[in-house]
Amino acid sequence: MKALVTRPRDDAATVAAALTARGIEPILAPLLHIEPEPDGTARLGGALAGVQALLFTSANGVRAFAQASHRFELPAYCVGEASAAAARIAGFRAVASADGNVADLAELAAARLAPGNGALLHVAASVVAGDLAGALETKGFTVRRVALYRAVEAKRFPDEIAALLRAGEVALALFFSPRTAESFVRLAHAAGLTEHCGKMIAICLSQNVAAALEGVRWRRIAIARAPTLDALLAVLDETMAA
Repeated sequence: MKALVTRPRDDAATVAAALTARGIEPILAPLLHIEPEPDGTARLGGALAGVQALLFTSANGVRAFAQASHRFELPAYCVGEASAAAARIAGFRAVASADGNVADLAELAAARLAPGNGALLHVAASVVAGDLAGALETKGFTVRRVALYRAVEAKRFPDEIAALLRAGEVALALFFSPRTAESFVRLAHAAGLTEHCGKMIAICLSQNVAAALEGVRWRRIAIARAPTLDALLAVLDETMAA
């Protein structure tokens, strides 16, 4: 059995290993390419002045920050375990994970930090999902956002991926973000592959991700009970058992 992994390549290894352990062949099809901004250090500039903590909503943000700055003494508040793991690998000394989504990260930061102790810096992409700054600003925090990387959408499916989809050889497709799901739908329409999606089960990290797939018909859409890799793999296991 084959499963399409649509995550950016740097984030796909853990997912691929989990699939392989389950006897599923991972087919890597990154629909977003992560590009660090070349002037990341300059972009940070004075934004780090007086900052009490950093906010990360993706592992890509952690990696982009580590390329632009070595301020690893600052506490790193991360949206989930993947970004927290990346922060530990990068060398951050204090790492906290919200194990959820942007709203959970805002609640975690608000519970552990005080507005009077300094601004918060959200290290982000050029396009962001959710309103992390707004959620924290209503609680009195000052939030600065610096875009240190961009996620560039794929222009087409690789020929080998399109051939597998057309032949009906892929049983599962894993989606971790609304933007990746939207990219898949766009590329599937462009390649004339939408009818072949009816042979696949889409495994989605959240309801928002599933909603972005509505442009095509699937055999089934399964949604994780929480926006974590463990929860996604759990619903994958349930789907396989059924």
